[in-house]
Amino acid sequence: MATELNTIVNGCLAGKQTAFFELVGRYRGMVYGLCLRMLRHHQEAEDATQETFVRVCNNLHQWDSTRSFEPWLMTIAGNRCRTRLAKRSRRPHSTSLDYPIEDKCHLEFEAGHLAEEIEAVLDLVKGDCKQAFLLFYKNRFSYIEISEQLNIPLGTVKTWVHRARKELIERLANRGTIDVRHKNLSNS
Repeated sequence: MATELNTIVNGCLAGKQTAFFELVGRYRGMVYGLCLRMLRHHQEAEDATQETFVRVCNNLHQWDSTRSFEPWLMTIAGNRCRTRLAKRSRRPHSTSLDYPIEDKCHLEFEAGHLAEEIEAVLDLVKGDCKQAFLLFYKNRFSYIEISEQLNIPLGTVKTWVHRARKELIERLANRGTIDVRHKNLSNS
């Protein structure tokens, strides 16, 4: 086993990428396990494991082959973890907000209610105008695309979309869904 490890290490020192992959493959689980136990966070453990093998690659020439490889490797891994833990302790802690966050649940309800109201009054809009309106607003067709789709003049498309919009606003206002007293929406 020691001669096999020496062969892998010599291959790494010679710059053979396959030897380095073999070294990583052999010890990755052990290094990751230590990093995860120390850091208690999967992504940080992955990062520390990667940093460990980068350090090993850069400093492999300093390893004393008369000594066991695993303690040397695990010391590097432990040092990487301790460095990360020290950086983590220096990070500012999250603080609570000094002001309350507005609850906007009512807006979701109102939006849902408005969508239901629009569907209800849209059923009452005249056929051709409704079709042009839906192609424009729902399907996001341009006026030209609608003109080609319905085989009608461009001016007619614009008129139909405008009429449908105006009728929709008037019907929503009559139902009390929207207020058009202060805004000139019905004439837009």
